[in-house]
Amino acid sequence: MCRASACNRQLDPGDTVKGLPLALDAFEALAEAYAAAVDTKPHNAYYERPATLSLLPEVKNKRVLDAGCGPGVYSAWLIENGAEVVAVDASRKMTELARRRLGDEVQIYQADLGAPLGFLESSCFDTVLSPLVLDYIEDWRTTFAEFHRVLRPGGHLVFSVGHPHFDYKYFESTNYFATELVCSDWRGFGEARVYVPTYRRPLGEVINPLAEAGFHAERIVEPRPTEEFREAAPEKYQELMREPAFLCVRARSMKLAS
Repeated sequence: MCRASACNRQLDPGDTVKGLPLALDAFEALAEAYAAAVDTKPHNAYYERPATLSLLPEVKNKRVLDAGCGPGVYSAWLIENGAEVVAVDASRKMTELARRRLGDEVQIYQADLGAPLGFLESSCFDTVLSPLVLDYIEDWRTTFAEFHRVLRPGGHLVFSVGHPHFDYKYFESTNYFATELVCSDWRGFGEARVYVPTYRRPLGEVINPLAEAGFHAERIVEPRPTEEFREAAPEKYQELMREPAFLCVRARSMKLAS
């Protein structure tokens, strides 16, 4: 999900609705416009997505959890490459759009990734993929623990998030080491314009919860834009060649076979 013009303001916790996933209302409002644009939106299609996909292990004949599936873009790629896919998203409208795109080939659940995923069995996935989703969860420890639980021994978690250094500058934070609730003004999805709350955090709060949950970080990618991105958004190309906006991570479960 790309960031566009930002209100760059820090939010008070009272700006969110207790008990609901962060940014749920924003994504319900944005869902149709997002689904219509995401296949060709430069920051998504030609920047974050190629980098995240490059980290995936072999998915053919593997069982993959698309954790935060949105309108089903990644699930569609996984199916095309031979995976058996289960998809989860907190937004009702996003799950409806995913069903419209994917048909009956994927089991799709509406659920909050910040809460336990009790409807999923333990040790039943080879890979968990979570692209540009975790920034809407304050504390990743529960989420990573659940990802670790549902993965088979040696399984992989691949995820992408806002780059900590980029977000620190972008949101004009005064404390790099804080995990902060902030907000962006998203444009570029047709006439839709939505204020989207998110969390920014330091690099330590990206990597340390992984280790605590039983993962070993195998590879980190700070993506550079592709040639397709340069053709589609030349005004942003040089900026992203100098400084990454996203961080993409592949980690392996250290769980032992029972």
